[in-house]
Amino acid sequence: MASTPELIASEMRLGAHNYKPLDVVLTRGRGCWVWDVDDNRYLDCLSAYSAVNQGHCHPKILETLTRQASRLTLTSRAFRNDQLALLYQDLARLTGSHKILPMNSGAEAVESAIKAVRKWGYEVRGIPDDQAEIIVCANNFHGRTIGIVGFSTDPVARNGFGPFAPGFTIVPFGDVDALRNAIGPNTVAFLVEPIQGEAGVIIPPTGYFSEVRDLCTRHNVTLILDEIQTGLGRTGKLLAEEHEHIEADVTLIGKALSGGFYPISAVLSNQEVLGVLKPGEHGSTFGGNPLAAAVARTALQVLTEEGMIENSATLGAYFLDKLRGIDSDIVKEVRGRGLMLAIELHPGSGGARPVIEALRHRGLLAKDTHEHTLRIAPPLVITKEEVDWALEQLEAVLGA
Repeated sequence: MASTPELIASEMRLGAHNYKPLDVVLTRGRGCWVWDVDDNRYLDCLSAYSAVNQGHCHPKILETLTRQASRLTLTSRAFRNDQLALLYQDLARLTGSHKILPMNSGAEAVESAIKAVRKWGYEVRGIPDDQAEIIVCANNFHGRTIGIVGFSTDPVARNGFGPFAPGFTIVPFGDVDALRNAIGPNTVAFLVEPIQGEAGVIIPPTGYFSEVRDLCTRHNVTLILDEIQTGLGRTGKLLAEEHEHIEADVTLIGKALSGGFYPISAVLSNQEVLGVLKPGEHGSTFGGNPLAAAVARTALQVLTEEGMIENSATLGAYFLDKLRGIDSDIVKEVRGRGLMLAIELHPGSGGARPVIEALRHRGLLAKDTHEHTLRIAPPLVITKEEVDWALEQLEAVLGA
């Protein structure tokens, strides 16, 4: 087997440098733990950006993947398969959705929703052709396609990739008045994350989404909630919208929809919005394939039947409380909901990267974002003992 330095050297020489990973080369995982090629063990506190909420290599999902892969993997949507309708039934039962559009990645789900609500605006609302407007939030993260980065406010994601498509208005996140003032006669949708994950786990003021829901209903604007990170148990509810007892018109899920085994995402909505798409107007070769559908069904099953969502709520609250109790001169704020947590450091602290490097040497893997923030998001199968062990490592590094 190649050594860690050899693998890193090959990756740096042959791969595009669009990531800056920690220099740990992982080779296997189980539950909340991963091992590198030198057999060092680490507690995973990123969960592949919440794609492995169910833990690494969950045995039931693995069993489904293996069984389905030996039967039928791909037909394209030119033909039907025996798994897709069953996935639709499971999603409809869990979320109350009336229409579902399966895709492969979170970014594809976002792009699909944008296409659908624009077409809805023209065909149902009667908006003049090519005049549909979608409102988004500053510091959003909805993916990295050319369409999406065009309405990003992050210069790293945006600069050098123009020209961009028009039709997007940007407002501050958590500001109801700004949203109200931005809505115009051609506004078809408001696209927003319930919690801004990439921005550093930014939680809006209490009551914000209740007011957003009322505004969108009053003005016949489609509310699109991007739950690709926040959904499927991450915040202690199946969907983060449940914290304010609202229901989006369009909900986007992905990542943990397969438990980290296979790319799949979905647009959840109703006949009015998704009914505007006719044969040939949208699609994907792999979207809705039987392997992805079967895996997603089991991923949803273990998430709901094994108490992972409840565990996220209980241990997330415990983790947050204990993090806030750490005595550290460099910590500015600790925030979170469920097991979606962040530790923001003071600007003069030297940044988050040295902290996550120090944590790596203590056997804990986390991720920095926006220079001064650490994100903590372990798999939802984490135990109290594992949380306590993580807190010991965090206190040792942050306290020092």
